[in-house]
Amino acid sequence: MIRILNILLGCMLVSSGLIMLGHAEVATGGTAGLSLTLSYLVDIPFAWLFFLINIPFYVFSVMRMGWNFTLFTLLSVSLVTAMSSVDRLLPDFAVNMYAGTLIGSLLCGLGLSTLFMNKASLGGSNILALFLQQRYKANPGTVNFIIDSCIVALGFYSAGIIQGILSIASVFIVSSVISYFKKRISVGSQRTVRTGPRVASQAGANG
Repeated sequence: MIRILNILLGCMLVSSGLIMLGHAEVATGGTAGLSLTLSYLVDIPFAWLFFLINIPFYVFSVMRMGWNFTLFTLLSVSLVTAMSSVDRLLPDFAVNMYAGTLIGSLLCGLGLSTLFMNKASLGGSNILALFLQQRYKANPGTVNFIIDSCIVALGFYSAGIIQGILSIASVFIVSSVISYFKKRISVGSQRTVRTGPRVASQAGANG
């Protein structure tokens, strides 16, 4: 029950951060950012691209992280999608791009860290970051920064110079927060990686 509540808290933090970044007109990373960028280039709706891009990551997650982790990741993605849609019901408002970048990025970083510590993620590069941490002791914040920087750079052309720079700054802030909690993330997600046909541990570690 505590895990569920923590995942709800993490999703609320991420959703609030995404809404803040959206009103500050700052781009996001992850598969959501990649899907949005590709939707500008090809005549395919964002929702379909988001679904298709995440499929190989979900398959990878089932094979290497276990069904428990994958199901909670699907739950988290669904919750963030639903919670973020609340923005449509809010009155239109503007956010200072600098304050929005800082506050929104901190909220996203704290939310993602909370999800990671409770054996869940938001799919895509999040799954890869946690896997590389467990298998090769890679810093999940660094992995997140590298992947998200590439995604933001891909869509740099569609933003102004200031927004583009702030988007990179946002990725850096989110990744720094995740790096700060890397030890607690490692403990929370310990033994979730499959090393073969068996799981490294059966003590609730498939999440």
